[in-house]
Amino acid sequence: MARFKNKRNARAKPPVVNKQPSVDQVSGDKIPKSFVFARGKLPGPLKQLELDLRRMMLPYTALKLKEKKRNNLKDFLNVAGPMGVTHFLILSYPKSVPHLRVARTPQGPTLTFHIHEYALASDIARSQSRPRCPPEIFKNSPLIVLSGFGGGGQHLKLATIMFQNIFPAIDINTVKLASCQRLVLLNYNAEEKLIDFRHYSIRLQPVGVSRKIRKLVQNHQVPDLRNLQDVSDFVTKAGYGSESEPDDEAATVSLASDLDKINRASTKSAVKLQEIGPRMTLRLVKVEEGLCSGAVIFTEFGKEVTEATSAGDEED
Repeated sequence: MARFKNKRNARAKPPVVNKQPSVDQVSGDKIPKSFVFARGKLPGPLKQLELDLRRMMLPYTALKLKEKKRNNLKDFLNVAGPMGVTHFLILSYPKSVPHLRVARTPQGPTLTFHIHEYALASDIARSQSRPRCPPEIFKNSPLIVLSGFGGGGQHLKLATIMFQNIFPAIDINTVKLASCQRLVLLNYNAEEKLIDFRHYSIRLQPVGVSRKIRKLVQNHQVPDLRNLQDVSDFVTKAGYGSESEPDDEAATVSLASDLDKINRASTKSAVKLQEIGPRMTLRLVKVEEGLCSGAVIFTEFGKEVTEATSAGDEED
């Protein structure tokens, strides 16, 4: 006779942060991991932005994190500790104004941003004639580049430390070029006090090689030569070789090692950035010393309230 399991004895499975090492095998440093979730009810587009942010934070995040209305911040914090989660990204919609909080667990600090504008990954793809976002680029964390944050107040220094530590650090002496396939760029506009947040894919293309030849090497597909007199026509005939993209000398690099079959060591390759989203324009409105609580270090409409040195130590 078949046995039926007692539902009351069934234990809920904890959220799964993609199975990755907790410590960097080269540097020995703890790898930052994140939870991306919402507090309160979100409209449909913001809910999709939450999913886009989770995908951007891959592979060290819980992509399928489940949320319930009765969950509070302490519930997420209790799960975060055993799983090695170091950062929370929290979306909310108070008074119909979207906000993003970025917090260091377990004791803070917390940075609160007002989202002035945003575009979803699907919006970015629809605006491009040739969108490119292969799944394999999410197997490694993105590089992060900060621009314009130097020379600001203590709140900008805290923002710099927070964003620098939200992704794993890289060692330029040991990093593999093939793992550098995404880039997160944050540019601070001091005049408008806004942060432009962009997410790009990175790809290298050998200089002077047409698109047809690149596809032939990469896809291992036999080209259709029935209407050609000679195989050389495949390269030289108008309509084939003309697809080669213009090369910008300022955007080329010489590779130190082989990247793939068409990007070889000691050859020049063009660096191509293509936006994959999400895109946001943020304004830093508040910095709190603790985890979504505690002394207010900075507010947009006031002066710094307390010394921020203690909160800065939390990031070390």
